[in-house]
Amino acid sequence: MTAHRNLGFVAAVATLLAAAPLSAIFERWTWLIQATIAVAVVAAAAALARAARVPLWGQALGMLAGLTLALTWLFPGGGELLGIVPTPSTFTHFGELLDSSLEDMRSYGVKVPDTDPLLFVTVLGVGGVAVVVDVLAVGLRRPAMAGLPMLAIYSVPVAVYVDSVPAVPFVVGAAGFLWLLVTDNVDRVRRFGRRFTGDGRDVDVWEASPLAAAGRRLAAVGVTLAVVLPLAVPGMTGGLLDTLGAGSGNGNGNGRPGQGGTGRIDLFAALSGQLNQSEVADLVKVTTNEPRPFYLRFGVADKLTPRGFREGTPTGRPVDDLPEPSARGVEQRTYRASVEVTKNLTMPLLPVYPEPVRTEDLNGNWAYDPSLQVIFSNRDSSRDKRYAFDYVRSTYTPAALRRSQPLPADHAVRRLHPTPPPVSEVEELVSTLVRGKDTEYDKVRAIYDHFSADNGFTYSLSTKGGTSGQEIVDFLDNKVGYCQQYAAAMTWLVRAAGIPARVAFGFANGSNSGNGTYTLTNRNLHAWTEVYFNQVGWVPFDATPAYGVQGSTRSAWAPDTDAPEEETPAAGPSSAPGGADPSAGPARPEGPEEDADSGLALDGRAPVEQGPVWPWYAAGTVLALLVLLALPALRRAALRRRRSGPATPAATAVRPAAAGDAPAHGRRMVVLADAERARADAHAAWDELLDTLVDYRVRVDRTETPRATADRLSRESLAADTEAVTAVRLLGRAEERARYARDPLTGEQLLPPLRVVRTTLAAQADRRTRLVAAVLPPSVLLRWRTGTAEASSRLVAAGGRARHRLLRWNPRRLLADRVAR
Repeated sequence: MTAHRNLGFVAAVATLLAAAPLSAIFERWTWLIQATIAVAVVAAAAALARAARVPLWGQALGMLAGLTLALTWLFPGGGELLGIVPTPSTFTHFGELLDSSLEDMRSYGVKVPDTDPLLFVTVLGVGGVAVVVDVLAVGLRRPAMAGLPMLAIYSVPVAVYVDSVPAVPFVVGAAGFLWLLVTDNVDRVRRFGRRFTGDGRDVDVWEASPLAAAGRRLAAVGVTLAVVLPLAVPGMTGGLLDTLGAGSGNGNGNGRPGQGGTGRIDLFAALSGQLNQSEVADLVKVTTNEPRPFYLRFGVADKLTPRGFREGTPTGRPVDDLPEPSARGVEQRTYRASVEVTKNLTMPLLPVYPEPVRTEDLNGNWAYDPSLQVIFSNRDSSRDKRYAFDYVRSTYTPAALRRSQPLPADHAVRRLHPTPPPVSEVEELVSTLVRGKDTEYDKVRAIYDHFSADNGFTYSLSTKGGTSGQEIVDFLDNKVGYCQQYAAAMTWLVRAAGIPARVAFGFANGSNSGNGTYTLTNRNLHAWTEVYFNQVGWVPFDATPAYGVQGSTRSAWAPDTDAPEEETPAAGPSSAPGGADPSAGPARPEGPEEDADSGLALDGRAPVEQGPVWPWYAAGTVLALLVLLALPALRRAALRRRRSGPATPAATAVRPAAAGDAPAHGRRMVVLADAERARADAHAAWDELLDTLVDYRVRVDRTETPRATADRLSRESLAADTEAVTAVRLLGRAEERARYARDPLTGEQLLPPLRVVRTTLAAQADRRTRLVAAVLPPSVLLRWRTGTAEASSRLVAAGGRARHRLLRWNPRRLLADRVAR
């Protein structure tokens, strides 16, 4: 029963560890606290049932009852008995939570807030998995099958995220599953009594079983490889916001921005990174029947945090149920647009023109937030999407905007876009700018007109980004920045004036290829300000200098402040929101030549079209593979060269005749062979012969003597070639003399016999064998496998010896020895 209690505890903890991936979904850790309470109640109910020797079906019912009590206590409906005993109204409340959870799943993007419906579904799921794991691991003793319900928990973030799931929570869950398997195996082994090592020695209780140690090592290696290898494999695509999530661009994308939800996208960092890329990448192609379209937008930053403006979590209705526009006193016309997103743009947002009224070719994964005016998804991405939509273009006039009255203090838009924290420099500037302005529009125009060349503002990408209060002050002092700073600064100042404003993100108009088709690249990414006017809605203002934005568009209510007065577009029914032909190119202030229109390129330099880099990566990969394939052949050639040495027989030494030598005619010389050199040459030649046999798939018997091997080869493999038979017998005789005789064989050249044998074996082998022997010599591969196995054995043996020494100081063993005395 103790073993069952221990295994039940491990099963409960393993279930909680397997739920670790859910941390990637929730903003806080409330779900973990509540899930721990539910799993603890389930484990306690199981332990009580087993203590009472209840059958397995009774244990399951007891755990379900415990889970119900835990859910009743954590999510009360108000009609429970004693606050914990459920009633019919409790189950009605549970049903309402389940229904509400479906709506929350459609509304929220990761990371989700701690709503009761989502928490209820999470705790119910984790508790149910705990029941199943306990039944499988403890009741049926099938812990391996318990991994299936654990895997079901991990599938939740996999289904929610558009791309990859963080690896660390998976490692935690895998560790819990391995712990469950190890605990079950230890319990099974202990049922047989004492354990034994491979050499027959008893294993004390404080010592680890060698088999268990080997299993743990294999499991650790397997988990490590399963986690590390996917992280080491590079991605195949590039996207907009992935590399930009860290706030900088590297010239490429990786195609996985935002981790599958808008709550994890940093649009400011994304914009900064893409504008600083050296390469130009096509992102979107849009076709519209509007003569002069305004900017295509995809995101909004309306939340003000201590770090500056950030993106809120969109919520809304299905994309096939779009609201009608409600602006008053402005001219509105309906247009149609079709969009093709390339594989270079991957995010959970879709680029659309403001105020869409109907969409086509979008599935149920997409929703529309009427407040943010964005189309978003929690389960899909924009990559390779093709869709069409109808939209309403509102044309504003200064007169119509001046008629807009200030918003009431309790208006919902004002509450969602509050006044920023007071910054003395900003407050003083705003007070100066809006002094004497009677209408909301005049205040906004005064702030908008402040960002002009006459006041010293210039465009440059080589500046530090940021949208916090101090960073806004730095920008207002330096007066150098790009669209991110201009949009954030104007939004901050407008809010400081008491008027709701936000930062919008999208694309300025790109190159027009005719028929209303625009190709938008990362150079066209842009940010601007949107200001809310009562009974009108959100009106765009682009304070960035027009000369710094490719495809910049200006309007009658927000003209180009740096253009001559006579070039200001006139208002009228025929003027589109742009108010000017974006292809005409806005005027720029006078300045040095290097400050010319940079096209949103790095450091103000014009973008240079670069060729694709994938051929270089492909060539590098092919070259690396060729080098790896050539390593065995190079190693074989090096071995053959080292064994060959000089082509002459073993060196000899001469000395004059000694006094005791027999007399001879003339002066006599005694010739002495270098025995050690001859012995080494014989061994090298024999090793080369054996490797040659392995390369050509000829059987090698290491238990044979050299003479027996030579005789066998003469009979089986080389019988048809007399010269080869003589050569192999010479090699066998040389190796035999080198091994067993006092004096080795000298005066014979061993390299020519080796060549004869190699040539004969190659002639008898088929083409495939000859190719493998040349490219991937089996002798080298065999030597590498043997060396790896020996090194691994040595490491295991060293680890065992170290472990044995450490166990001598184990406190349990010392205590046992003292008790024995």
